[in-house]
Amino acid sequence: MATTTARRTGAWTPWLYLAPALLLLGGLLVYPVYQLGLISFLEYTQAQVSGGEPTTFQGLGNYATLFADEQFWQVLLATVLFAAACVVCTLAVGCALAVLLTRVRALPRLALLLAALGAWATPAVTGSTVWMFLFDPDFGPVNRVFGLGDFSWTYGRYSAFALVLLEVVWCSFPFVMVTVYAGIRAVPAEVVEAAALDGASQWRIWRSVLAPMLRPILLVVTVQSVIWDFKVFTQIYVMTNGGGIAGQNLVLNVYAYQKAFASSQYSLGSAIGVVMLLILLAVTLGYLRILRRRGEEL
Repeated sequence: MATTTARRTGAWTPWLYLAPALLLLGGLLVYPVYQLGLISFLEYTQAQVSGGEPTTFQGLGNYATLFADEQFWQVLLATVLFAAACVVCTLAVGCALAVLLTRVRALPRLALLLAALGAWATPAVTGSTVWMFLFDPDFGPVNRVFGLGDFSWTYGRYSAFALVLLEVVWCSFPFVMVTVYAGIRAVPAEVVEAAALDGASQWRIWRSVLAPMLRPILLVVTVQSVIWDFKVFTQIYVMTNGGGIAGQNLVLNVYAYQKAFASSQYSLGSAIGVVMLLILLAVTLGYLRILRRRGEEL
C-alpha cells in the first residue's frame, strides 16, 4: 500500500513543477483564445462596446457571413501562397548559410553570425521602415544602383508582395541558420568526410546525409516558419500602408485588423482569428502525423 501511494505521489511530481508555467500559459494563451472564440459567436460591434445595444448570440452567423464574403477567400488564398513562398525562401536561405558557416574560417563565421543576429533582433517596424527607404522610388539606393528610375515597388501587387517577402526572409532566416548550424555541428564529422571521399557533391551530401539526420530540427524550423509567416502583420501593414491599393496586398491578419478596428466589426475580426488558429493547428498536427507515420522521432 505504501509503495502504491509513493508511486502515485511520484507521478504527480512533474506536474507540480510544471504548474507555475501552466498557470502562466493559461493566463496568457488559453483565456485570450477563449475570449476570441466567444466574441466570434456574438454580435459585437461598436454599439455593443459602448453599451448602446445589448450583446446578442449569433451562433455561426458571423462565420456564415465571413465564408460568404468573396474577399475573404481571395485574402485566404493570397495568405497561403505568400506564407508558402516565405517559408520556402527562408528555409532555403537559412539552410544554405548554415552549410556555409561550416565551410568558412572563424572570423568570417563570427561576422556572418553577428550580422544575422542583428537582423533577427531588429524590431519588425524598424526593419520594415529601413526596407521601405532602401526601395524608395525617389531616394532609395536600390533603384539608383539598378537603374530603375522612379519605379514604385509598393504600387503593383506582386512587386509589393515580393518586397515584403524579402523583408520577412531577411528577419526570419537567422533562426533557421543558427538552428540548422547547431544541428550540423552535432553530426559526426566522419559521416560527412566519408560522403565527400566517395565523391558526393555538397548538394548530394546535404540531400542524402545531412537533411535526413537533421529532419527533427528541420521539422521545428518549418513549423515555426509556417506559424510566423502565416500570421505576418507588421511588415504588410507598414510596407503596403495597411494592405496596398484597394486591399490588393491584404493577408488574413491585416484583414482581421481592418474588420475589427477599422470597421468596428469585432465579431468578424474574431472569427477570422479563429479560422487562422484552426488552419495553423491543422497544418501543425498534419505535419506531425505524417512524420509519425514515417517513424520519425519528434
